[in-house]
Formats: sequence, C-alpha cells, structure tokens
Amino acid sequence: MNSQCTREIAVSQPLIDAWAALSTDHNPLHVSSEYAATTPFGGTIAHGHYTLARMEELMLDVAGERWRHGGLLQRVRFRAPVRPDHVYVLTATAHEDTPDAWRLELRNESGELLAAEAEAVIGNGTIWRE
Repeated sequence: MNSQCTREIAVSQPLIDAWAALSTDHNPLHVSSEYAATTPFGGTIAHGHYTLARMEELMLDVAGERWRHGGLLQRVRFRAPVRPDHVYVLTATAHEDTPDAWRLELRNESGELLAAEAEAVIGNGTIWRE
C-alpha cells in the first residue's frame, strides 16, 4: 500500500446536476444559479455528500476490500465551498506511525485552498491527533 494517493476531480455544473438527480437532493443552492447567486456563497456549490463520496472512492483505491469491510471517515470538515468549473485535488496520506490511519484533503488545483478534510481509519486503526 502506498503512503499517499491522489486524484484530480473536475467539478462542473452538469456533474452537480447529475449528482442532484442521483441523490434526489435538488436544493436550489446546488442546481439554480439564479437562487444560489442570492446566497452568501454567490453561486452554486457541490453537495457535501458528493465530496464525501469522492473521499470514499479514493479510500477504496487505497485499501480495497479492507475499506469496504471496516473503513470509516471521521472528523470531516468542510472548509470552503466546492464550486463548478474548478479542478480539485483529493489526497490521502497515511500516518507514518499508523498505516491504517489516513488524512484526506481536498484542495483547489493550486493547492492554496483547503475545501474539505477528514480522517480515515481502515479496520481497527488508530486515529492520530495533531
């Protein structure tokens, strides 16, 4: 198992709309640019559960069946909205002392903006604290 795994995620409004249809979450914050422009976000944003699904997907790549039978995302924090027409980089990094504990970060393409973060545990791994 590698100590780091990265995935690039291109977010578009058609992708957000498709996720809304799949999840049946048609909140106008996600699917109506006119409504979303009137909110503090100033435009549409991706669903939080879309970001969680992408984290789960990356951890499946990292740990395979071990994740499916005992993986857990914890301490998820949404730090900034995930916006359409942007590319994000999702990175999972193993804790050096606890290989079953991982830190996930979703950043914009330049790496400056932390949009979301989480801790992941495979099986009975131990989560570390910073």
